Amino acid sequence: MEPLASKMRPIQLSDVLGQDHLISNDGVLTMMLEKKKWLSFILYGPPGTGKTTIAKLFSEASQLDTFFFNASTDNKARLKDILDMTAYHDILIIVDEIHRMKTDIQDYLLPFLESGKAIMIGLTTLNPYQSINLAIRSRCHLYEVKSLSDEDIKKAIYKGISYLDVPVKLTDDAVETIIRASNHEIRSALNLLESASLVVHEGKTITSNIIRKLAGKPQLSLDDHEDHYYEMLSALQKSIRGSDVDASLHYLARLITLGDLEVILRRLIVIAYEDIGLANPTMGQKAVAVYQASKMLGLPEARIPLSTLVVDMALSPKSNTAHVALDEAIADFQNGITGDIPKHVDNKYLKVHPEVYHYPHNDPGSINSEQYLPEKILKKKYYKPKQESAYEKALSERKKIIDKLKGY
Repeated sequence: MEPLASKMRPIQLSDVLGQDHLISNDGVLTMMLEKKKWLSFILYGPPGTGKTTIAKLFSEASQLDTFFFNASTDNKARLKDILDMTAYHDILIIVDEIHRMKTDIQDYLLPFLESGKAIMIGLTTLNPYQSINLAIRSRCHLYEVKSLSDEDIKKAIYKGISYLDVPVKLTDDAVETIIRASNHEIRSALNLLESASLVVHEGKTITSNIIRKLAGKPQLSLDDHEDHYYEMLSALQKSIRGSDVDASLHYLARLITLGDLEVILRRLIVIAYEDIGLANPTMGQKAVAVYQASKMLGLPEARIPLSTLVVDMALSPKSNTAHVALDEAIADFQNGITGDIPKHVDNKYLKVHPEVYHYPHNDPGSINSEQYLPEKILKKKYYKPKQESAYEKALSERKKIIDKLKGY
């Protein structure tokens, strides 16, 4: 017997729920198909939102010769076999889990994307700005596949009732319970509806109690104010940044229960450097170690090293001075606040006049009075140390000594 979710699988792009910005009459994918203007793009968003379905339906509508490549399991030889087909005609390649694509595979793919011989649709649950190599990302358009709204899931549920083998009724509470328990995934919602239809008699009513029993787990969906997975990650980071260990553990628990280990681990590494930074510089090493341990263990065991790291992070001293300093320097450069490299550190000049370079390691404390900033911004101060930890206090004291010697 064909599952309900399979019966209701969209057969054309316009059947897909919740992605009007992509597939409405003036949506970018609709326009691409109408004009037969093929662009490589990456679809990103939470699990269960329809990324794979959209890619397959786009492929069918385009009538391009299409191949599938999984960046986690397929190798370079498989990609080479696919791309060899470009000798005969242009192709479309759908790359699942594109964030896992190895560098050598990326390098092999890039020339085909640049020439337009291969059009690529990449699929990922991660933020592409953080997880996908710039070389690939810069050659693709990025389109978000958004979390489905309550109304989207509700439409699917009511439509699904008409596809059931036996007629049933649903209470409003049952519909709301399905929405919450399904984590806003249409497939999960339809599976719950189908299961519920099997345990009630024909013509009877499915209640919220029946759904709860069938779900067999806490209602895992994000509530109305947190209907996006990335917001939960943000809540975790803000709790750690705010040194609230209990809130940090709460949001970690919710993220673990939702099950995307890779996203959690990547965010914790970011937090180690963005929010703790020089106040506790070993935290970055700890985060990488927990990343490796958690990948080896997998869930549920990975929760153990994760809990240790999050407690440590939340209670650690905090400092954002390093990345704030760099961001200020980047902003200055982008706004034209810069100058020529001083001659005594300019390699081109030093090749002709090597004698002007002063080697700091020959000086006491490996410090000299040379100034290295461009003359136009000679007195510019980017790094402003905090006094939150012994380590950064020591850096601050050393900076005072250096500044005094250089005459700042």
